[in-house]
Amino acid sequence: MSVIFSPLAIPASAGIGLRSPHIAEMLTRRPSAGWLEVHAENYMGDGAGVEALEKLRQIYPLSVHGVGLSLGSAQGLDRDHLERLRKVCERFEPDLVSEHLAWSVADGAYLNDLLPLRYDEEALAVVARNVETLQDTLKRRVLIENLSAYLAFADSSMNEAEFLAALVARTGCGLLLDVNNVHVSAHNLQYDAKAFIDALPAEAIGEIHLAGHATNQVGTDTVLIDDHGSRVPPVVWALYQHAIEWLGPRPTLIEWDTDVPVLDVLLGEAMWADMLTASIVFSRKQAARRDRATEARARPIAVSFARETATSMPVLAAFAAARVAKPTVSLAPPSLEEIYHAAA
Repeated sequence: MSVIFSPLAIPASAGIGLRSPHIAEMLTRRPSAGWLEVHAENYMGDGAGVEALEKLRQIYPLSVHGVGLSLGSAQGLDRDHLERLRKVCERFEPDLVSEHLAWSVADGAYLNDLLPLRYDEEALAVVARNVETLQDTLKRRVLIENLSAYLAFADSSMNEAEFLAALVARTGCGLLLDVNNVHVSAHNLQYDAKAFIDALPAEAIGEIHLAGHATNQVGTDTVLIDDHGSRVPPVVWALYQHAIEWLGPRPTLIEWDTDVPVLDVLLGEAMWADMLTASIVFSRKQAARRDRATEARARPIAVSFARETATSMPVLAAFAAARVAKPTVSLAPPSLEEIYHAAA
């Protein structure tokens, strides 16, 4: 098992994926955003984008998200790519680093896709070895993201949630929960999205992704495609609510990679994520207050008169004696004659 590395702090609020059309505006406006996330492969060289990110890093917390390391490759990690990733992390000192549970390299050729794995002990050993190499190289805990799926291997011996939980136990890695990916995969492969989330080790989830997806008709079947090209749909917001109600607040990213809109649209989606989380936290606090108030009202008040008399408290001793002498008290209101005599 790898050494457990403590991640740097990043706020449990909503951030946005930094895309090139928005860089100049981010530098000039400096809008309110919880944090930024970039794809590591876009910053492995030099240029204006790298210089801009160095400036933005001084303003916003940063997450680096890898898309090309191919953690599922049986031949191991590409050492050159891993070294470039190490230099990116050394240069920008990100608060979070993440990669995908996928493979994308075959015989030295990079495929422009994130391909699924067979979930069994053999694949787990391969991915665990690669994750350990990654974490030992970066000297930090890395978050591993669940994949969007369109097919499943018939000979898998476990599901993806079980695989990820086993990977966490074996390597000490963290998890990046992509809620949109869960919904897409659950729809396409016909399983319970909430049950998938509930099966993950909660303490390992260090980040959440939200995005939109496309709907395609293939014959009579509806297939969801994880294209990150639209607003977060209501069904994904509902699944996010379930996750936050279970996990509590987590750093949450709005992803948008195709048909990228103006910056304010991304910031608006991040605002909705923060508002939903704040609403859940507020409701929890209100419920806790109600529970405490109900418990306080229901709790009986017990006084041990014998003990109090022994400690020489005359008022309680007299009250105890009166209770013995007059065990019952009439609750009937006094008559006018009794009130008159008492006043006299």
